[in-house]
Amino acid sequence: MRFETERIRLRKMTAEDAAIYHKWRNDPDVMKTTAPLLDVYRMEETEEFVQQVILGSPSSKCYLMIEKQSEKPIGVISLIHIDYKNRNAECILDIGEKAAWGKGYGTEAMKLLLDYGFLEMNLHRISLRVFSFNSRAIKLYEKLGFQQEGRSREAIFRDGAWHDIIHMAILQRDYVEERKAGDRRRQGL
Repeated sequence: MRFETERIRLRKMTAEDAAIYHKWRNDPDVMKTTAPLLDVYRMEETEEFVQQVILGSPSSKCYLMIEKQSEKPIGVISLIHIDYKNRNAECILDIGEKAAWGKGYGTEAMKLLLDYGFLEMNLHRISLRVFSFNSRAIKLYEKLGFQQEGRSREAIFRDGAWHDIIHMAILQRDYVEERKAGDRRRQGL
């Protein structure tokens, strides 16, 4: 299983990564599109969160996205709520370094995570939640084959207004089929 592209690699998150995660977690611009609650956290709170929620959960896998050229961490991508019996999981993508926004790193990381989830873990379904005002993320997820399955109306209050949370998912068979079709297109068949 590969955990890298030409530009990024994924590595398991460790307790030492709490400092970089703390920086991103306290940046409202970064968290605005992904965190239901915006707040300012003390370092101790972030260390506890990383230890208990990110590293301590048997039902999650969390990876730091590293830009290979600079060796700099740029974000976090995770599978959470992994249900091994029903072969389901939820994914989360946070690009914490604003200089890395809009450069396609999210697409690359999601493809690596979907390959791992579907082709190695043999998951049947991967879902996610996205805020309705995050049009860039919605476009990315749709491009990868995620389909909208529903919405929680006016479930998030941000910038003085109510917004929906959109529920999206992709099935293993659809992902594998689209991946094969993409390979055939690249080969000119």
